[in-house]
Amino acid sequence: MRETGERAIVNWGYNAWGGKCPPFDLDDNIPSKVAVALGLPLFKPKVIPEGSSIDVNGKGALLTTEACLLNPNHNPYLAKGDIESKLREHLGAGQITWLGDGIEGDDTDGHVDDIARFVAADKVVVMVEPDESNPNHQPRHENRKRLEQAFDVAELTMPRRTESDGPRLPASYANFYISTAHVIVPTYRDANDERALGILRECFPGRPVIGLDSTDLIWRLGSFHCLTQQEPEVK
Repeated sequence: MRETGERAIVNWGYNAWGGKCPPFDLDDNIPSKVAVALGLPLFKPKVIPEGSSIDVNGKGALLTTEACLLNPNHNPYLAKGDIESKLREHLGAGQITWLGDGIEGDDTDGHVDDIARFVAADKVVVMVEPDESNPNHQPRHENRKRLEQAFDVAELTMPRRTESDGPRLPASYANFYISTAHVIVPTYRDANDERALGILRECFPGRPVIGLDSTDLIWRLGSFHCLTQQEPEVK
């Protein structure tokens, strides 16, 4: 895609997190409708990444996960190199960092917004689990090792296990939302809440970092970043 400084709509394709919530044909058609309504050009890369499965720094670097984008229920006919080509072409991603598995309880097959996020062009925060007996420990450790090869890394400790009639819910401090003036961080009435907020305040010294209780929201398997989608400003 040529860089023109103008807005466009990219219809990435959507299949309700790997076909988990059919029907989704009307949802998948929304980008086309928006393009017509706004009079914007439409591009169709024929790949399913989902908004929360990628994170970008605005400078050509992108984070994603093998667990989600390489899952047969998302892109069964595309190899890793094919997906990378489409991300480069339609997002200008020159540096793509692939992480591994998502957090326990995540029904999205590993969205990156529960794992690691950019807080600056060259810095990321990553969720970690210090308890070696916890199922989240080893996957979080492996993801951190991949990230530290390319970026400055700050750690956010996982909140305690939050359950819904048995299964673990995907509670994560990485699911924060960066607005034009604030950073909204999910909290879980947990001992690690204030520690996470303190680390994120150090990462965002120029704007208020506000913690909001996400205990009830996480019962629907997502938090503030999951609820939002941003429209880029043309400067």
